[in-house]
Amino acid sequence: MREALWSKNFILLMGSNLLLFMALEMLLPTLPVFAAEQGGSQTQIGLIMGLFTFTAVLSRLGTGYGIKRLGQKKLLLLGVAISLIALTGYYLAATLAVLLVLRVVHGVGFGIATTLFGTAASDLVPASRRGEGMGFFATGNSISFALGPFFGIWIMTEYGFKALFLIGAVVMLLSLISTCFVRFPRVEKKVPAAAPVIETGNWMDSVVERKAFMPSLLGLLIGIPFGTVLSFIALFGKEQGLGSVGIFFLVVAISEFLIRFISGPLFDRKGRMWVLLPAAILCIIASVMLYFTHSTAMLLLSGLFYGFGFGALFPALQAWVIDLVEPERRGVATATYYNAFDIGIGSGSILLGAVAAVTNYSTMYLLSGGFFVLYIVLYVGFERRLRRKTRVPG
Repeated sequence: MREALWSKNFILLMGSNLLLFMALEMLLPTLPVFAAEQGGSQTQIGLIMGLFTFTAVLSRLGTGYGIKRLGQKKLLLLGVAISLIALTGYYLAATLAVLLVLRVVHGVGFGIATTLFGTAASDLVPASRRGEGMGFFATGNSISFALGPFFGIWIMTEYGFKALFLIGAVVMLLSLISTCFVRFPRVEKKVPAAAPVIETGNWMDSVVERKAFMPSLLGLLIGIPFGTVLSFIALFGKEQGLGSVGIFFLVVAISEFLIRFISGPLFDRKGRMWVLLPAAILCIIASVMLYFTHSTAMLLLSGLFYGFGFGALFPALQAWVIDLVEPERRGVATATYYNAFDIGIGSGSILLGAVAAVTNYSTMYLLSGGFFVLYIVLYVGFERRLRRKTRVPG
């Protein structure tokens, strides 16, 4: 008999996570427009978007220590509350300097919250259904990825930035309230909470999970092109003279949602390669299609392929990370994975934003597909080495 996946706490956690990402996604395609109206260059816009992710990375380095001191729920509530403060602050932002400061604050809260949401979800789902469970949990990200940018662009166009920031703060407040009602599972620890952290090795172990290195590296590589989609797709639409760019995110999210009914069970039954390899190929196709996009129909078709590919990749890599570590290390492992992914997003926004400044957004998206090619090369090489090591002689 299959273990139960859905529970009140799991559903509440999914809802809280969805709202956290909803507030973020509303700003991702619209903040670059706001910064541009404030006189920001393409390089400066990339810095504003990238700074958020690097701050999130730094904040996650202390989550292992924070969990020991405050516990999962209190630390998660703190992260969500900090994000709420930042969202409220955007309403008052009037210059690029203020926006940069708020991005730092928001990054701290978001980094803490996303790590704890992912860790709690992995604790709540049965181990036998982890690929499926984490896939459905990430569906909240997909829904927010669709509705957030779609409504963000619509609110910005119809009512302006003040209304956008105010509504984002309300969404963040709802996430905080929902999180208060989640009951966190107890996870038995093999290592005492008061274990010393003075030695260098122990300190490193408290912020980085070495066993999660390979899936985290792959997460970094897929984060680089993903950062360009989040940060520049609205400006790309303007460059190409396309309308209804917000629908792009809707198409991506719907395809992400649909693919998880296939990719999650496939991961559990057949193994990670059956998901991680074909999904990357779909993302390469999407990147090439963006390069040739000159119509709304072509843009939406590329979004379909991108959603199928990324919707399978992200939760599969996270499920792989969780499978590699002991229960008491899931918080650090999740932080390691999210840090690598966010470093990729930040790097993509900054570096490929500079590429767009000297070429155009079409060329930038074509070059971004090269990171998926590198992903395939590294992943296939890793699997081959692993099979050689585990092969039984004779």
